[in-house]
Amino acid sequence: MNILILSHDEVLELLPIKDCIDVMREALIALAAGMAHQPLRTIIRPPDAKGVMGLMPSYMSGDSAAFALKAICVFPGNPAKGKDSHQGGVLLFSAETGELLAMMNASAITAIRTAAVSGVATDVLARGDAGNLAILGSGVQARTHLAAMSQVRSIKRCRIASRNVEHARNFAEEMRPDFSFPLEPVETVADALEGADLIVAATTAVEPIVKRDWISAGAHLNLVGSSTPNAREVDSETMAAASLFVDRRESTLNEAGDYLFAVRDSVIGPNHIRAEIGEVLKGDKPGRTSPDEITLFKSLGLAIEDLFAAEYLYRQAKQSKVGTWIEW
Repeated sequence: MNILILSHDEVLELLPIKDCIDVMREALIALAAGMAHQPLRTIIRPPDAKGVMGLMPSYMSGDSAAFALKAICVFPGNPAKGKDSHQGGVLLFSAETGELLAMMNASAITAIRTAAVSGVATDVLARGDAGNLAILGSGVQARTHLAAMSQVRSIKRCRIASRNVEHARNFAEEMRPDFSFPLEPVETVADALEGADLIVAATTAVEPIVKRDWISAGAHLNLVGSSTPNAREVDSETMAAASLFVDRRESTLNEAGDYLFAVRDSVIGPNHIRAEIGEVLKGDKPGRTSPDEITLFKSLGLAIEDLFAAEYLYRQAKQSKVGTWIEW
């Protein structure tokens, strides 16, 4: 039995953001159609460790049936060392025999598929004329989200705010050659949000950095930074004012601090979740209903997204003869 090994750079080569947006659209529709099985992720938090480990298994039925498991470590101190905070592997297994088919770099897959899912959500929820982008954060997800947003909307300008303004300046300088629209580093989150109709929050914030008063009517927000019950990026007033869309209800009710803090503050309840994005894609639930409506997509990242990305990468690698095959 031979298995495929894909490195970080090989994943980037085979899974461009434009293609991944299409793949993630398929994954979310499959989830809404009941074709995917995934339990809540298991998080291992040793009290003396510098990071945590997450285990994310999933199964997809149908013509492309497969099992997958992402084992991912999240080490918040890694960016200071020049490394992605997310490190690990995605394993792809045959649904026929259970044999291991491939092992792929999880850091690269997570970076691309997370932004691609936000791209899908933005495409179905944001106003068609939205183009004033604000990105909060300057790390890996800020970079991939800039690419994803430019795939689904005609961006006029992008303002970047980071906890360290020098990081925002470095981000803008690094990314300018790849984009035709202006990239403007700014001093504060409020400055970034002024007049923004597309907002990406991709930070490590624990307390809210986004205030309701700073958000323009008709804006669309993608919240991707927090994936734990004890951290959030927006205040409760923002959650209450926005039409809330999620990748998966169960995950939101158990893991989304942005949602759970607003519930504890008694400003929203379970009925505040309008729909999963897959339900909107299938036409089962409405998306945006008016130009002035504020829409918000809370992303937690799902195992089925990793499975769809891995299965696509496996097919592309075989066709393109990219990657390393080893005897197992």
